[in-house]
Amino acid sequence: MLAARPFRPHPLLRNGHAQTLAGWAWPRRLRDGPDEIRLFEVEPGVRLLARCRWHEDSTARATLVLVHGLGGSADSSYVRGAARLAYGVGANVVRLNQRNCGGTEHLTPTLYHSGMSGDLAAVVRELVGRDGLSRVLVASFSMGGNLALKMAGEMGEEAPPALLGICAVSPALDLSETTRNLELPQNRLYQRSFVRSLRRLVERKKELYPGLYDVRKLDRLRTVRDFDELYTAPHGGFASAGDYYARASAIRFVPRIRVPTLVIHARDDPLVPFGPLLRPEVSSNPSVVTAAPPRGGHVAFVSAKKRERFWAEERLAELCHLL
Repeated sequence: MLAARPFRPHPLLRNGHAQTLAGWAWPRRLRDGPDEIRLFEVEPGVRLLARCRWHEDSTARATLVLVHGLGGSADSSYVRGAARLAYGVGANVVRLNQRNCGGTEHLTPTLYHSGMSGDLAAVVRELVGRDGLSRVLVASFSMGGNLALKMAGEMGEEAPPALLGICAVSPALDLSETTRNLELPQNRLYQRSFVRSLRRLVERKKELYPGLYDVRKLDRLRTVRDFDELYTAPHGGFASAGDYYARASAIRFVPRIRVPTLVIHARDDPLVPFGPLLRPEVSSNPSVVTAAPPRGGHVAFVSAKKRERFWAEERLAELCHLL
């Protein structure tokens, strides 16, 4: 697995909040070519929509599967930015929407949550088994990072040989700690943004599946933890938000990861705490390498170098080039 080059932050973005906001707002070169729209049936009655770009000799190329974070989609700027760079160095690209994301609420009656690693595993196995792809890399961001690392740990020694690696950018390894961190006063704006997005999700699900969703509970929704207590836990088969966090957090599964894995996580990430990466579950696994710049924010890493403005996305392209 690639040893990441040092990250030098943009001189005007010297703290985690500035990096995070700039990573969201800074314009990227996002000119896309024609995408193939593909549906993956991950379980009966549940389909995920992906936007794919294939080279003509697709089976001879490496394939990058990109998984977005909470509130994002296959069209999130960081996903599209990474996709453009990876395709440019010769990789096929699969930009995957998690359940209900990217306008796909009609494709499943269920909600999505951070423990649905089986969805990603089903996609990987279909790409390898049905499409005959022999070199697959999964790159994931934030909540998607939890999914990918949990999947790799669950697979353990049984991971498909074609799954050559995992890269997780700013992964939420411990959901309880992440939620607690999000409730700090300095993160109030992020919390509100996530809650607005989750409210809209429930409202759309109510329109599509009126018998499954109780929008009256939205009056009690103030935080992500509230959402997990009121909606994620009962709809996902968990006893409570705490039970969900305990069972769905990737930190429990990291010791079993056997595929080469790179975790990129800034120490000043304001949303997802860095602390879990220091635990022995991570540090004692030789399959897991951590790149931990002092700065970089959350899914941002806006660089001082104009030619590699989005440092983490450039690292993903490098990995694809090496496969």
